[in-house]
Amino acid sequence: MSLNYERRGPDTAKRLVVFLHGYGANAADLIGLADPLMPHMPDTAFVAPDAPENCLGAPGGFQWFPIPWIDGSSEEESMAGMDRAVDDLTAFLQETMDREGLTAADTVLYGFSQGTMMALHVGPRRDDALAGIVGFSGRMLKPDTLAEEARSKPPVLLVHGDEDEVVPVQSLPEAAEAMEAAGFERVYAHIMKGTGHGIAPDGLQVSLAFLRDVFGLD
Repeated sequence: MSLNYERRGPDTAKRLVVFLHGYGANAADLIGLADPLMPHMPDTAFVAPDAPENCLGAPGGFQWFPIPWIDGSSEEESMAGMDRAVDDLTAFLQETMDREGLTAADTVLYGFSQGTMMALHVGPRRDDALAGIVGFSGRMLKPDTLAEEARSKPPVLLVHGDEDEVVPVQSLPEAAEAMEAAGFERVYAHIMKGTGHGIAPDGLQVSLAFLRDVFGLD
């Protein structure tokens, strides 16, 4: 299926940042992050798709896949939904890069919560390496299969609030350890002090520095 999306930035871009929202949110939830980033990132397009499934508990919100302990779905339904979402996101990424006339090397996946889970799963399983992956407040879905299934190992920035009440902050070192064990050479981490399940100004600033670095803007 084709995903609806929002876009900000110049008509002709040299770089692409794809925002992946969290469970129960939508494209509008993250596309606003483009506003503070754009002045520091010339020639960059920012795109945010809606996840493929309506989220029953959040009118107007979407989900990449069901979460059993939140919505009462079964583990099988959750896994099947994730598989579909992986296909949908992989297709959307390719469509977007083609439309923008850009390649994976010009593209960063930037996820929040369930969007981070998608970014950390889909990004490394691509043959062509992305410029980077930013993951806020998420976790790695299948850390035990990463070493075997990773086909590319882009730079990764993991950011998490130390008071996250939704996804435990321990998820950050678990994901980092899985990537380092799989041979990822550039894995960076930042803990947002006094922050719950969200994106604090210091985390946004660290992500901007990472984006400028992987895009060669420094």
